[in-house]
Order: sequence, then C-alpha cells, then structure tokens
Amino acid sequence: MKWSLGQLKSYRDEPLQFDEALDLKHSLMTRYPDIIDVKAVQAKGFASYDQGSVLISANVEATLTLPSSRSLTPVDTPLAFQMTEYYVPQGTDLSRFEKTDTVIFLPEDDILNFDVAVEDNILIHIPMQILSEAELNGEAMPAGKGWEVIREEDLAKLAEEHKTVDPRLAKLKNLFPDQEAKD
Repeated sequence: MKWSLGQLKSYRDEPLQFDEALDLKHSLMTRYPDIIDVKAVQAKGFASYDQGSVLISANVEATLTLPSSRSLTPVDTPLAFQMTEYYVPQGTDLSRFEKTDTVIFLPEDDILNFDVAVEDNILIHIPMQILSEAELNGEAMPAGKGWEVIREEDLAKLAEEHKTVDPRLAKLKNLFPDQEAKD
C-alpha cells in the first residue's frame, strides 16, 4: 500500500481505515535471507493527517517460517505487534513530538510506502532465539561426530569438574592462602 501526502491530507476529519492482507514474502526473504517462508501478513489500523504529519497506527500479525537457533529445523513463528509511527515531510520541525515517538521523514516525492514500514517492523520483531516444540520440551540437543550442543548449566558443571591450575602458576596459589577459602 502506498499513499501520497496529498492523498492523506483528505483524512483530517476522519482517519483512513484499512484491514489488508499484504504480500511481503519476496521482499522479506530478500532483505532477511534466513526467512524460509512467509505465510501471512495482516495489517489492520488507520492513517490520519494532522498538522502536516501522518500518524499510522496498525496491528500487524504475521507468520514466518524461520530456522531453529539450535538445530536449524524450520519453525513457524507467529508475530503480533502494534506499530505507531509518524511520517513527516523533509525539513519538518520535530520539537512537537515526544522523544519516545517514532518519527520518519518521507522521501522527496512525499509517498508513504506502508509495505516497507510493515517489513521494517516485522524484521525488528523477529525473536533472537527460535526453538522448535521438541527443543522447548527439553528433548535431546543436536550432536554430531566429535561435537555436541550443551546447556549453559551443563557447561558450568563441566568447567568446574575440569578446573585445573596451569603448572607454571601453581606456586602462586600459596601466595594468598586466605583467598582459597573465599572461592
């Protein structure tokens, strides 16, 4: 969806309501190659013009297929979030906006490309850790020939078990005997 600033000026009194299914699969997969599939993107909200700026508020729901952080198996990841952004022409005084407001300058042609705004917000909301149902339920971690994935707790236990002192530094251990009691 694209709107010109002139077109949006007509929505001063009553906001432009929208409820659209967006086809962002190709552009999202181009911008973020880890995405395996984009099943659905739905945006519902409004756009209104006030004092030279455009306010867009929308609820976005999307389902992305992403690789698991551990095993790289495909995982359907639902996203649902609210986005509220102000769009202003180049050179607008930003002092009337709060520091917490998201304010974006429109390009020189004053065309607001809503699809790109939704894409940006989807990419921001992709979780850092993605786990499959099996991984969430505590099933075995991935392993291979000569390697395995272990939990942080298990790593701490292994490090404690294999704690050895470098023989070159062993004499220094007697330098501060009271330190050993604190460890």
